[in-house]
Amino acid sequence: MGMYLRQVCLVAHELEPAIAELTRVLGIERCAVDQSVAKFGLENTLMPVGSNFLEVVAPIQENTAAGRFLQKQNGDGGYILVCQVDSAAHQQQCRESAAAQNIRVAFESSYGSYHLMQLHPRDLNNAMWEIDWDDRNEIDGMWEPAGGVKWQQQVRDDVTVSMTGVELQADDPELTAKQWGEIAGIRPETVAGGYRLQLENGELRFVEELDGRGHGLAGVDLTVRQKSKIMDAAPSIDSIRGDCIELCGTRFYLNDAV
Repeated sequence: MGMYLRQVCLVAHELEPAIAELTRVLGIERCAVDQSVAKFGLENTLMPVGSNFLEVVAPIQENTAAGRFLQKQNGDGGYILVCQVDSAAHQQQCRESAAAQNIRVAFESSYGSYHLMQLHPRDLNNAMWEIDWDDRNEIDGMWEPAGGVKWQQQVRDDVTVSMTGVELQADDPELTAKQWGEIAGIRPETVAGGYRLQLENGELRFVEELDGRGHGLAGVDLTVRQKSKIMDAAPSIDSIRGDCIELCGTRFYLNDAV
């Protein structure tokens, strides 16, 4: 049973400036607005990165979970990791494995063929982890949060090609990797600086805190064609960690396309 990286959600105080910067620097396009987030007091925009998605949400009401997260994290940053599994049985296995570790389902819903499940970030002691399943099982096609398949018309790959990984800061990277691995049904591997879960189309990497902002979704790996162009356009470059820029309070690691 496979698990795929599908979407990374960032949270910002203001939506439009964050979207404008991400599209300008990374050379990606807007593709959809998910109206369903309004019930949580949010507005959002999605951008395709290859067959995956980068999303930004921002509060439009007082006392939202996203607003409290912004205060806790002291600024914009990573918010929700979204993975897609290839069967209802795999999603149920993830649900049961989480329950065995006393990790609650924070929210779940189904509409049409799309089935959403979010695991509670407090129980994970990390980012919110959403594990979704679609009856149509199109890993690089139909995606309800992006409105179906129209997003494919907005894909660009002349600057940024694909999203291949997510970096999660953890108080105890080894323990967290084992915990998430049990839920996913994937054995953690040791890598330089931490641990990883190898997904079908990328990886989840667990590291110690690097920026003083606590645990959570802190970085995204991108494969790019024009690294120098991106770095020249970026407002902040992290020379310590190599080819890394910061956008919307999140580290973006740039890897050259082969």
